Amino acid sequence: MAAKTMKIRTVLVAIVLAVAASVSGGSANQAAADTAAQSDASQIVSDMGAGWNLGNQLEATVNGYPSETAWGNPTVTQDLIDKVQAAGFKTIRIPVSYLRHIGPGPDYTINSSWLNRVQEVVDYAYSRGMYVVINMHGDGFKTIDGSWLICDSSGQTEIKDKYQKVWQQIASKFQGYDQRLILESMNEEFDGQYGQPTQPCYSNINDYNQIFVDTVRQTGGNNSSRWLLIPGWNTNIDYTAGDYGFALPTDEYRSPSIPGDEHRIMISVHYYDPWDFTGEESGSITQWGPAATDPSRTSTWGQEDFLDGQLKKMYDRFVTKGYPVVVGEYGAIDKSSFDPASNTYRADFARTLAATAKKYGAVSIYWDNGYNGQYGFGLFDRNSRAVTQPGIISAIMSGVGSG
Repeated sequence: MAAKTMKIRTVLVAIVLAVAASVSGGSANQAAADTAAQSDASQIVSDMGAGWNLGNQLEATVNGYPSETAWGNPTVTQDLIDKVQAAGFKTIRIPVSYLRHIGPGPDYTINSSWLNRVQEVVDYAYSRGMYVVINMHGDGFKTIDGSWLICDSSGQTEIKDKYQKVWQQIASKFQGYDQRLILESMNEEFDGQYGQPTQPCYSNINDYNQIFVDTVRQTGGNNSSRWLLIPGWNTNIDYTAGDYGFALPTDEYRSPSIPGDEHRIMISVHYYDPWDFTGEESGSITQWGPAATDPSRTSTWGQEDFLDGQLKKMYDRFVTKGYPVVVGEYGAIDKSSFDPASNTYRADFARTLAATAKKYGAVSIYWDNGYNGQYGFGLFDRNSRAVTQPGIISAIMSGVGSG
């Protein structure tokens, strides 16, 4: 009923704008175009529902070679993905590293066994009707052996050539998949220093995003109209929404079947604020939100009002212009060994993030690294496939309105 009401309201708005256009001209035409773009963008956000990350599995490496069991998780199975879907998740993000599975130039051929395994894991979710996001994840981390997508490196000509050829192969591999597959250009790309963005590093990030969009589109098939996901500096909200140098890529090679006033680009950010609660491996800060009972265990910043303000920045900068936002990672680590109520606050955080994202027209995808117990993000046991955090899952579903 709510979806039907939304569509009716959209039609009514369009009629009103059309009438206004006959009176006031171009400004109403532009408003009608904006409404059409938002309607299409809001539909995919609604369809993607609650999201879940496969975590580090296809990012894990040994001596620069990605290997899905390298960091302690078992091989990904169809059964695991089925359990994730059964829990209510409609979208799965699959971070992927390539690193030394990329051969030498000038062709930079990806190891076929690795690319085939990536496709196999994608199919576990895609074949079940889920939305799937795949990216290039650890290739830009300076701390990872074999990394090469380094925005402050002097060898940008070679880096950009390699990046273009690698994405050409990935996009070609998946060109027949429908719009439930979303490609993400990269992950947390920055200079490795947690200060404000620097130039020319940010300009190179913008170049990578442009190369990605142009390359994917030109491989043809469904890639010419596929939704593409791009991040700004370190997937940081302030440095993407604010005046720090982020540039939206042009999309001149997309299918002519897409209306000119409609976008097929999404913006990627991550959310782990306040870090002393969500990620710091310490028992000091274990509580979050209005239900917190101990101020000494609650961070002095990053509470509900801050979270709302951050996602509103993305709404104002991008969603209002028809660009959906994807909070591609969020979550908080398990500190129940220090505070028995820790998981309750983790659930409060997850619910609030999911609900606020929905409020501001964004998709939210929980980060699950497969680890349970102290400092783990896990919602499932990847060996038994059992749910380990039903309270957090229930909170997420409540936040997105799925339960």
